[in-house]
Amino acid sequence: MRFAYTSLVAALAWSACVVAAPSASVAERQTSATVRIMALGDSITGSPGCWRAYLWKKLQDAGIKNTDFVGTLAAQGCGFTYDGENEGHGGYLATNIASQNLLPSWLSSTKPDVVMMHLGTNDVWSNIPAANITAAFSTLLSQMRTQKSTMKVLVAQIIPMNPSGCSACGQRVVDLNAAIKTWASSKNTTTSPITVVDCWTGFETASMTGDGVHPNEAGNQKLATSWYALLAGVIKSF
Repeated sequence: MRFAYTSLVAALAWSACVVAAPSASVAERQTSATVRIMALGDSITGSPGCWRAYLWKKLQDAGIKNTDFVGTLAAQGCGFTYDGENEGHGGYLATNIASQNLLPSWLSSTKPDVVMMHLGTNDVWSNIPAANITAAFSTLLSQMRTQKSTMKVLVAQIIPMNPSGCSACGQRVVDLNAAIKTWASSKNTTTSPITVVDCWTGFETASMTGDGVHPNEAGNQKLATSWYALLAGVIKSF
């Protein structure tokens, strides 16, 4: 009887080990869940917006591969294959995207977990006040949170502007970026956090754009670096 009892105890102990093993596998699967990311913006984001290609490559090189960049627009050529679907609509204003109710259908089609937004350049160029632009951001944010209550949002303090024919644009960008920081703080929640990404500091229009507005190769590399660490942190939070 002692032999039988000892064997039974050993068998039960072995069974407990077998049952416990799958939990590690479950945890591993949870940490590698695919994160759907929408890049929302204008031509700086989508025409062709090769900073997104370099950003994707930085994530891949760092082993952060559980991403799916989503959007109703296809990737454009950036010299190598990358996951480049996006919502970078050339010429669009944040105020128009909001007033024309364009975002809900894009969200419904793509179902992002994260939205990274570089918007406001065309609004600034059109001399729309910063307060109007951030009011449009509030509309867009509400639509994002309606689509997904736990939406994580990264909003850019946009790159500088110095286009021909708009000497006031530089200061308007400074004013908008200050308003964006205040806006993000007022709208941030634990459930749906907003992260401000400083794309302005260190970006030089003379060497990083070809026209005072749109990034060239150096500008695209700089933008990818600006986004990388904060986006990587958000992805790892899932």
